[in-house]
Amino acid sequence: LARWLATDPRMLILDEPPRGIDVAAKGEIMEQVMDLCDKGMAVVFISSEMAEALRYSDRVIVMRDRRKVADLASGDTDEQAVYQIIAGGQA
Repeated sequence: LARWLATDPRMLILDEPPRGIDVAAKGEIMEQVMDLCDKGMAVVFISSEMAEALRYSDRVIVMRDRRKVADLASGDTDEQAVYQIIAGGQA
């Protein structure tokens, strides 16, 4: 992450960024990512952990079979509703 931030990007795409690291390091990384968002950086956060995606996101896009099936504000969405959409329910 530090190497990419040294390039002064306007946007980051993070695919499962905290996977495989300890809980303390995970918290530090996500705190830094949220600070970047607060400063105006765009961050695309890809996560298979729904609770994590909802906790750190302003907006959640649900994709199925390479197509967008829902575009949700994370504050208005609970984990079960997203799982239902993923499984094929209505948005």
